[in-house]
Amino acid sequence: MIVKVRNTSHHPLPQYETTQSAGMDLRAFLPDGPVTMQPMERKMIPTGLYMELPSGYEAQIRPRSGLAWKKGVTVLNSPGTIDADYRGQLCVVLINLSQEPFVVNDGERIAQMIVAPCEQATWQEVEVLSDTERGSGGFGHTGVK
Repeated sequence: MIVKVRNTSHHPLPQYETTQSAGMDLRAFLPDGPVTMQPMERKMIPTGLYMELPSGYEAQIRPRSGLAWKKGVTVLNSPGTIDADYRGQLCVVLINLSQEPFVVNDGERIAQMIVAPCEQATWQEVEVLSDTERGSGGFGHTGVK
């Protein structure tokens, strides 16, 4: 699949790091210098990227596991969805869940992006739904084993 992209940053385009990687790392584009995030603070971090996804696809913005584990910094609206008709700059909403300030530097890998197919649903209103073994069992319905 080809995705049209406009890169206004001075960083390389996102790429798959291994042949079986699902996501591509996104980098912070901070031409005015580093951004410090205090504990529990959230910031919108620009990437300098704009793209045109094919119809029927979305881009999902997800946390980088190393950043979350080592620094306590994650993507707040995870996964964030970029719709195929969005043409604005890709920005990442980060939150610092640690107890220490975190500095985001220009070019730092801050999130990963996965391009995935998606379908639009058509609703069919009915009076009754089919029965299943689970039924309406929700949160914790299988108990503790």
